[in-house]
Amino acid sequence: MSTGDFFEHLAIGGDSSKAPGRQLRDAIILAVERGDLQPGERLPPVRSLAETLGVAPGTVAKCYTALEEQGVVEGRGRAGTFVTADGRNGDVRLTAAARAFAVEARELGVSDDEAVAAVFEALSVSAEQHPRA
Repeated sequence: MSTGDFFEHLAIGGDSSKAPGRQLRDAIILAVERGDLQPGERLPPVRSLAETLGVAPGTVAKCYTALEEQGVVEGRGRAGTFVTADGRNGDVRLTAAARAFAVEARELGVSDDEAVAAVFEALSVSAEQHPRA
């Protein structure tokens, strides 16, 4: 599937409780994991994709920025935005989530030790609620 085909068939909005930007970010991460978007592929320009999806250009721009912070894409100025992550190893979402958490922790001003403690606490609670088989 080409990059253009992927985005032309992508539906954002609808009945989802997620914000359009989050839907787009999740869709791109999943596409990278599945190999629908390959490392080195150029994503559509912000305005073009916003028009295709029927969302505001700011929504796409914020999505691209978040994906760049998460290491999934790389902005190269006027050249565009390109996929950097190789989803074949299946950990794109985990890496993206970890990087998003790291950015949030820095913005909150917590120490590395406090951030790590928060992760361990969250994993502990999750294990109690969702034990592994």
